[in-house]
Formats: sequence, C-alpha cells, structure tokens
Amino acid sequence: MSQLNKSLIGRPVIVAGWVEDIRDIGRLVFIVIRDTTGSAQAIARGENVAIAKELSRQSSVVVGGILKEGDARDFPFEISIQDISVQARASNSLPIDATGRISSSIDKRIDSRALDLRNPAVSAIFKIRALASSSIRENLTTEGYLEVNTPKIIGTASEGGANLFNFDYFKKKAYLAQSPQLYKEQLVVALDRVFEIGPYFRAEKSHTVRHLSEFISVDTEAAFVDYVYSMSNLEELVRKVVSVISDKFRNSVSTEKPILNSKHVEPITKITYKQCLDYLSNRGEKIEFGEDLTDSSLRVLGEKHNGFYFITDWPTNLKPFYIQEKNNNPELSESFDLQYGYLELASGGTRLHEKDHLLSRLEKKGLRPQDFAEHLKAFDWGIPPHAGWGLGFDRLIMTLTNSQNVREVVLFPRDVDRLVP
Repeated sequence: MSQLNKSLIGRPVIVAGWVEDIRDIGRLVFIVIRDTTGSAQAIARGENVAIAKELSRQSSVVVGGILKEGDARDFPFEISIQDISVQARASNSLPIDATGRISSSIDKRIDSRALDLRNPAVSAIFKIRALASSSIRENLTTEGYLEVNTPKIIGTASEGGANLFNFDYFKKKAYLAQSPQLYKEQLVVALDRVFEIGPYFRAEKSHTVRHLSEFISVDTEAAFVDYVYSMSNLEELVRKVVSVISDKFRNSVSTEKPILNSKHVEPITKITYKQCLDYLSNRGEKIEFGEDLTDSSLRVLGEKHNGFYFITDWPTNLKPFYIQEKNNNPELSESFDLQYGYLELASGGTRLHEKDHLLSRLEKKGLRPQDFAEHLKAFDWGIPPHAGWGLGFDRLIMTLTNSQNVREVVLFPRDVDRLVP
C-alpha cells in the first residue's frame, strides 16, 4: 500500500493484501485492505457488490481498480473496484481479533501468532526488532568486530552446569549452550574482536515476564581492553540503536507503544555495587556486602534510576570464575551490569587471562579444572588480556517498545509451559 501516491490518481492499480474490515451500506460495500506496509480503502459497486458481500474478514485478496482521492480522514486514496479475486478465504470464526480492537490474552495471541501479526501494533514490534538487530551488526562491524558463530550443542557445562538442558548425543552426554562465553574468549587468541547474535538456552523453571528458556543474546569479546572500555562500547551501541529506532518509529502510526528516544541513554549513569547497598539501606532494604541484589531491591533502585544505568564493581564472589578481580581490592571485580529500571539487560567485565589464576578461581568456585580442559588449552597459546559483555536482545526490545512481557517481543516464545506453536 505504501506505493500508492498522487501520481497514480486516475490510473488503474492492483493491490494485494488481506481484508481488514467490511462495511456494507447496500448498493456500496467499503473494504479496508491491508498489507504489511499499510492499508487502503476500496469501494465495490455494481456487479462487484455481491462478491464483496461474500468476503470474510482476514481473507487474502487481490483487488484491481482505479485510484481516486479519498474522502475518508484515514484514507487519502480509495480504489474504485473493477475486479476482486479471493486468493484464500478466512474462516468466519477466528480465534482472535487480528485488528486488536477486541483484546485477547497473550497466550491466546501466541497460539495464533501468525494471525496476531496482522495487528499493526504487533507487527511493528518485530519491525523494530529486525531494525535493532541490523543496527547492532552494523555498529559492531564498524568498530572492528568480526561476526562469528559458535556451537549450540556442547560437550561440557560451559559456566558450571547450572540450568542446562542435557540430552543424549550419539551415546554421549551433551548440553544446549547457555552462552558463547568460553568460545568467544578462545577466539580473541587470533581474531582480536568478535561478536555473535544467536540463540541460547537455560533450563530455569521461572514463571516471570522476563525469563524464557530460549533467548537471543548479543555477545562481544575484545583483546587488549578492560571492562571500562567494554562498558563504554556497550553504552555507545545502545545509544546508536535507540537513536535509529526512535528516528524511524517516533511518528509511526503502526505502533501503539511509546518508543524510547536518545535522551534515555545520554549519558548512562554509573553506580557501584557499594553505592547500591548504601542507597537501599537508607530505604530500609538491608543487604549484606557480598549478597546478590534481590528482585525487590532492584525495583527500589529502578524507582530512582528509571532508565538505563550501570551497576559496577560487583563482589568477586557474585561473578563467574572467569571475571578479573580489581588489583587494589580482590573482593571486588572488574565487572558491570546494564540495567533498565529493575530489568537486567547485560553483564560484562574484564576476563582472567593468566592460566594459574584461572585454575585457582575454578577450584574456589568448586569446579573441576578437568571439565574445562578444552578451554584451558587456549591459555597456553598466549591469550591476550580481554573483556566483553553479553546483552539480552529480547529484553532490549522490551525496553525499546515499552513492553511489559518478554513474550510480546518474541515470535514463538519457549518457556516452562510452552513448546508450541
């Protein structure tokens, strides 16, 4: 529909799409036809009236006719129908209202996701998602990162074995990867800067609006940098993605949700873990140093910092075995989390690159070094100092679209209860 314009007025046009609405006023039938780019109004007269009256909403049609200036406020053009061809007839009893005028539960909508996407407010989310993905790729490539693909079927528990799906793999025990962490660290031996956008899996029995069993993660790793650089790199990427999305969708009529704009990320506030504890203590939330921040405490912090913010310098004991301690205080780590309100979006930090240090940390974490033998080999090959981050792409789209449930922004979500469609 986006190709209809004033230069075509008075000329024959052909449009294809689905019937969104039908209004029968006797000798005339008004039909709203929509495709992925927009909608147009077509008017059936004469011999075409009978055909139009037999149409069902959401049927796929091809309509030919003469383009005219429209009288309706919502339609600058209208098509005087000369021919209607029904390509596929939709049932008169549909599981959901694809226009969104009659609301349905998120579960019913996902059960009929393909039909749900005919709602412009829903399809806009996935247009935003696609643009965000391409923007991330462009930004990281411009920064000298090489896109890579690491295995999703792995033979060892990559980060300690927590919440992993395991299965039989040709009479061997295998797992679905929960992150590319160990692979991307190995790759900086030769490739310097790498990134990956891919699916990962966690067998968490979580029933929340922000957890999924299958999710998309954006991961980076870079040689000869530390967590300060990585944090700056992530901040700049988020700023650029928000700018691209807000520029394209700010005035869009296809989404009902407010879109973030660049003021939300310039600059991103940085607070330390210790500052979080002090603030929470003043609000009656008592958390001992070394304890993780609870969901309720993050919500308290989110009330003060209701946009993007970093939490830095986490206790070393709260971070994975591969995170570097601070030189002047080994109880603290060179690490950061990116938050949006209460929602954790990303985590990153400086990695350990000295083998003996890494072996010591594995043992302190109660992990067996022999389980990481393949990874540890790279530390005999001159692995450079390095740092990186992992960003939950689905959660980022939640923030960009102001969605309250991660299932809104995933086409076919997988969680504890859902395995279809």
